[in-house]
Amino acid sequence: MTTNPDLDAARASIAGARRVLGITHINPDGDAIGSLLGFGLAVRAAGKEVVMACADPVPDMFQFLPSANEITYKPQGPFDLVVVLDVSDAPRMGSVGAALERPPDILFDHHVTNPGFARLNFIDVAAASTAELVTELLPDLGLQLSEPVAECLLTGLVSDTLGFRTSSTTPKSLALAQQLMDAGAILHRVYDNSLYKRSYSAVRLWAEGLSRMEMKYRMVWARLPLEARRASGYQGFGDADLINVLTSVREADVALIFVERQDGKVKISWRSVPGVNVAEVAAQFGGGGHAAAAGAEIAGSMDEVEARVLAATRLAIKAASTV
Repeated sequence: MTTNPDLDAARASIAGARRVLGITHINPDGDAIGSLLGFGLAVRAAGKEVVMACADPVPDMFQFLPSANEITYKPQGPFDLVVVLDVSDAPRMGSVGAALERPPDILFDHHVTNPGFARLNFIDVAAASTAELVTELLPDLGLQLSEPVAECLLTGLVSDTLGFRTSSTTPKSLALAQQLMDAGAILHRVYDNSLYKRSYSAVRLWAEGLSRMEMKYRMVWARLPLEARRASGYQGFGDADLINVLTSVREADVALIFVERQDGKVKISWRSVPGVNVAEVAAQFGGGGHAAAAGAEIAGSMDEVEARVLAATRLAIKAASTV
């Protein structure tokens, strides 16, 4: 067991809690849902009452995970311990975070842009996913790795590394994945559900986005306006992982998705090749993330936001080419 004052404090906080709230970020991805469920189920197995919350719905490809249907957008308090997972800054908790009466108690994350906004912050930017970090810390937190917990955490690890294909994947990532498989998580089931299987409406959304795809200045991007969502019948708020399809374009150094939202904002996701730091671009617009994968939400029309973001991204590509 690691000797660390913060870990000791977190372990004591979990042990002394009776009712725990877990929160992950808006527009949740596989790491968000996997980390939230994995940690929540481990704490529940320790005899605590646990409520798991996210301001936005669980994407359909992660509905296979145990207790995914329990995640709520409106948790009912009070709670004596609040834990946030895979949340890069406080606003990313959305309406769930806005309803909190105090800062979170514990934070687990791996985003380089995270300022640390909880009482106890566990931020490992070298971790390939928050699920990897949670897996590593479970024993130090006094929590057990059961089969359901392992399945959720492996989903987070596989999703954020795109099946161990990102440059963030390390030998530790693979060793921890083996540990999760040893605990009962089935790798091919996780792969199939989180990376390959999609609903018909999600694939229709891809078709809408691909029909609006453009490429210029080593950038490839697609637009998903509200009418595209209506035409496809897709009920989620994100891009159904269309961004990962765009990253397969070999002529592009950066892939982007622009998703129009009902609240008058446009959600942007960036993916880049090594050497182009899109986290710095996202930070210009109030977003954040990793050097190779970042996001932001910007108020404005699709045309206006797209023009601003593409201009800033092009500058980042030009700057990287001169290094």
